[in-house]
Amino acid sequence: MSKKNPVVHFEMPAEDTNRMSTFYNSAFGWETKVLGEEMGNYVLVTTTETDERQMPVTTGCINGGFYPKTPEAPHPSLVIEVENINDIIKKIKDAGGTVLGEPQEIPGFGMYVSFNDTEGNRVSLMEPFMGVDTNQVNL
Repeated sequence: MSKKNPVVHFEMPAEDTNRMSTFYNSAFGWETKVLGEEMGNYVLVTTTETDERQMPVTTGCINGGFYPKTPEAPHPSLVIEVENINDIIKKIKDAGGTVLGEPQEIPGFGMYVSFNDTEGNRVSLMEPFMGVDTNQVNL
């Protein structure tokens, strides 16, 4: 079976990322790492066992992140890996979706942009840089 734009990451908004990190650590044992202001106070979340390179050990498991909740992004979101972000942006628009801004570079990982599907769900795209396997990296 060929790779068909898999879900590789989840994202959840938080009014208080410290409180949210404490909750998910206490309830589920998830580990968190705050990236700081230069990365928008994004919090990396590890939900599954990883190896020495921080790559998921179990196939099919994904890690995620918490971000500050805004009126534009009040609900959880999934990140879909794509080979060509611009091709998929065109397909999203043609299918009735709305792209939210322009693709932005996440240093060391790839290009990222969010969109709303036809039902108003916020979802994101990641086009990894060549050689980066998002199934094997905590975004």
